[in-house]
Amino acid sequence: MRLKCNQNGKGWKLRPDGEEKVTGKLRYLTDITFPNMLYGKVLRSAHPHARIKSINITQAKSLDGVSTVITHRDIPGLNGFGIANPDQPVFCNTVVRYEGDAIAAVAAISDEVVEKALQLIQVEYEELPVLDSPEAALAPTAPQLHEDGNILHTTHYSRGQVEEAFQKCAYVVEETYFTPRQMHTYMETEGGIFVPENGKLNVYAPTQHGYKDRMQLARILAIPEEQIRVISSPIGGSFGGKDELNIQPYGALLAIYSGQTVKMHNSRWESVTAGLKRHPMKVTMKTGMDANGKLIAHQVDILSDTGAYSTLGAPVLNFATEHAIGPYKIPHVEVNGKAVFTNNGVSGEFRGFGGNQVIFALEGQIDRLAEKIKLDPWELRKINLRSQDDLGPMGQRIVPTNGVADVWKSVQESSLWNKRKETKPYSKPWISRGIGAALAMHGSGLGYGLPDHAGGTIRLNDAGKIEVAFGHEEMGQGLLATLEILLLDHFHCDKEDIEIVIGDTDRVPVCGSSTASRTTSMVWHSLNRLKPAFLKAIFLATSKCTGISTDNLRTGPGGIWSTIAGEKKCVVTYAELVTESETNFEWTTEFDFPVTPDPIIGAHFLYTCTSVICEVEVNRLTGMVTVKQIDHFVAAGPVINPMGYVGQIEGGGVMALGFTLTEDAVMQAGRYVTKNLDTYMIPTILDVPVNHNVDAIETLPQDDPFGPRGVGEVGSVALAPAIVSAIHDATGIEITKLPISPELLLKSSPFLEEI
Repeated sequence: MRLKCNQNGKGWKLRPDGEEKVTGKLRYLTDITFPNMLYGKVLRSAHPHARIKSINITQAKSLDGVSTVITHRDIPGLNGFGIANPDQPVFCNTVVRYEGDAIAAVAAISDEVVEKALQLIQVEYEELPVLDSPEAALAPTAPQLHEDGNILHTTHYSRGQVEEAFQKCAYVVEETYFTPRQMHTYMETEGGIFVPENGKLNVYAPTQHGYKDRMQLARILAIPEEQIRVISSPIGGSFGGKDELNIQPYGALLAIYSGQTVKMHNSRWESVTAGLKRHPMKVTMKTGMDANGKLIAHQVDILSDTGAYSTLGAPVLNFATEHAIGPYKIPHVEVNGKAVFTNNGVSGEFRGFGGNQVIFALEGQIDRLAEKIKLDPWELRKINLRSQDDLGPMGQRIVPTNGVADVWKSVQESSLWNKRKETKPYSKPWISRGIGAALAMHGSGLGYGLPDHAGGTIRLNDAGKIEVAFGHEEMGQGLLATLEILLLDHFHCDKEDIEIVIGDTDRVPVCGSSTASRTTSMVWHSLNRLKPAFLKAIFLATSKCTGISTDNLRTGPGGIWSTIAGEKKCVVTYAELVTESETNFEWTTEFDFPVTPDPIIGAHFLYTCTSVICEVEVNRLTGMVTVKQIDHFVAAGPVINPMGYVGQIEGGGVMALGFTLTEDAVMQAGRYVTKNLDTYMIPTILDVPVNHNVDAIETLPQDDPFGPRGVGEVGSVALAPAIVSAIHDATGIEITKLPISPELLLKSSPFLEEI
């Protein structure tokens, strides 16, 4: 692993939570226990689609050791949840729409008793037809899964005259691409512990948006939000999968009804059944260009399987619609999308948020057009790349960026670039080598039309610490390290002088979600807004205590330092300042993530750009693909936390490796065939190339005020098409479906016939 950036060692600090994590000392929220607590579990549906005729919990309630059994009858408030649209029932009462639907929940003195109680709950079903694909759900005779039908959301964007433009194209490529139902596969499955205490409910549950969880739980429980405290960090992985409620409604209800602490923690099978997945998509693209390689027309149809309920299926489709156009100048465009309800597992938020699927398709189109015109595919991209001041993909005004051109150029400086045309013979003739590349421009923030609030608080607390509080979560991305680096850089103090508070609705301000590659940007902006007033107050108070002019004061290790006549000494400690001054050293800032001024729903204002070049080896006897090297280039502005930066890009790349080659949560007739990690193949350390290099392009246009862009997602979006391009270079096989099965490569390879 290599990171090239301008840090020169600055910022390469140990993660504050690193030692505890690698030694196993860190207590995640699902590790917490309380004396005399109960254990809770949910009874899930026996069918992917059925009418509930009756539910009998009598025997379960009478089992020794059972404290509480609840169903839909016991919900005091709203029987529904969902960030965008609360259409997913907490408990079903008339119909189940997928096999993860909840029927009842039990709290008992042990897991064993809970399991016995679940088996004693009697549910009578009338099975209904299963809609196991978007195509089946769109059929005229299909049963309607929701009151408004089987279409959750549609998108449409167009400019120019697409049909007329295709008539003028010298080359046209039309292809359909398919992407898998990928699992988040976090090591810490969904869980939490729920503690009723003094009229308040304390919720210790991993989530990416504690305040949004609190709001939804308050609606379900019919109590004021202030009576719920959500503690949401640390998290053992999420990648978008824990942004929605999962076990929280059940643990909260069981705790309130039993009056006792209740712990819930999904097994891996429960997580597979009820947890969110990446939206499987069918993407049909028709793309045309003139005889000189200029793109003229681009037509896209996106069909997204959102599963049984909305979750964030509509915003994901909006994002996919925008990113199906990419960083290319195309005068005539039409994109149509449908997110469709089915009886499959529920799809939702996932790192890349719909970009991964369409970028795979779009980059495939560019490679196919290059083959038609017999032009190097990287040169074809250059001909059509947007310029610094061009409008965004949907014609919206965006922050000027030369990132796409920068990452395009960087590929040519990669060690792999000149290796493309080498004809080095292999000692094993059944091994074919190939090199491929791809690029992408990925939006940061939630996009136009969605509330994207941010903010933070800084104070000099009673213990004499510079304390910052943010409503964000640490889910492995390195937020704590980033905050520590920023604070040390701002105040030149020691790490012992600072205190970081995150993920606790009783102690932090509303800051929006820890999603959409927005967190680093938002804490950077918050601290820049908070610092001037904070320092002014500290220096004024110090000046009153010491008589030293504020112009000669600086913050430093342990306290406030004097710089008179070049001297450097601490004149008052932070603790002394708090004790001796009557000033309230606390400031809060509130603002919104910057959005485009153009009213195009979902369109973004800030973008991170990336390119990837990789080398693969294809075993033409087994069909197995080995990725030998990845060079990743990212234009995201200044690097704040180099170690975190590397971790995000490398981690996103490994996730994309699985998306491309192995991962698919297979379903048949609305039921998961892939039930555990013994059949769901995620990349291991042996599958990750030793040579995975990350180059950070930190330059921004002059006078750019927006600072670092997020990199949490961009590392996952362009590797799939680069690998596909490399496989084509090695074998001549064109891939349109992910993950790439060995069977497909064997079936398509002429090698066996040759020998």
